[in-house]
Amino acid sequence: MAYDYEYFKKEVFALTKIDLNAYKEKQMKRRIDTLIGKHKVVGYEKFVALLRDDKTVFEDFVNYLTINVSEFYRNPEQWSLLDKQIIPELVQKFGKNLKIWSAACSTGDEPYSLVMALSRHIPLNQIKIIATDIDKQVIEKAKLGLYNEKSIVAVPDDLKKKYFTKVGPSYQISDEIKSRVEFKQHNLLKDPYPDHCDMIVCRNVLIYFTEEAKDEVFVKFNASLKKDGILFIGSTEQIMNYKEIGYERKNSFFYTKV
Repeated sequence: MAYDYEYFKKEVFALTKIDLNAYKEKQMKRRIDTLIGKHKVVGYEKFVALLRDDKTVFEDFVNYLTINVSEFYRNPEQWSLLDKQIIPELVQKFGKNLKIWSAACSTGDEPYSLVMALSRHIPLNQIKIIATDIDKQVIEKAKLGLYNEKSIVAVPDDLKKKYFTKVGPSYQISDEIKSRVEFKQHNLLKDPYPDHCDMIVCRNVLIYFTEEAKDEVFVKFNASLKKDGILFIGSTEQIMNYKEIGYERKNSFFYTKV
């Protein structure tokens, strides 16, 4: 039997339920080959055996696969638009008990940014964010809520002062922000989606997916949103066929379900 990349993808799916077919192959294969080299094993078969036998290697592998680059208020001009225009419109349409889903939330920077942005418009105790990611390790990091200075550099000064405490070289986000986010493990390509969402935020994640996988996710997001609900995507992304799949474009990064 040839233990090639096709074999490896099947084994990874059986172990993790992560479908590597949905990722751009050249990019992903290069990342995986680099990781296999780091563990000083030769070939896919031996690496699969190592994943089965060693829990730490397995968890590191999942962490490595799910590319976690995150920071608070990433692309501040888009968050400014969210603050000044999008949130007030959502509150006007749907009231203050908004259902918001932060999909592929990584280490929590995004859902916590959402809570802070919403806190300018809605009392904190009325804010609730569902935050999901495929990677258990990053969810644990998110729940811890400890960040380096670089991660929080774009947070508006008044919010930084109000909601972060310096702990050595790091910054701890306050419990009152943390308590407004519910973290869950979720696979965008396999698991059922939350429904009746007023807004879904999924930024700079789908760039790693194939065009077919991207389309599938955007269609599912549309089904998850209420009519007039908003999808907020990343600055590296665009929905080419947004009209065909039921969106209206508000601007480059915000789409409304029609």
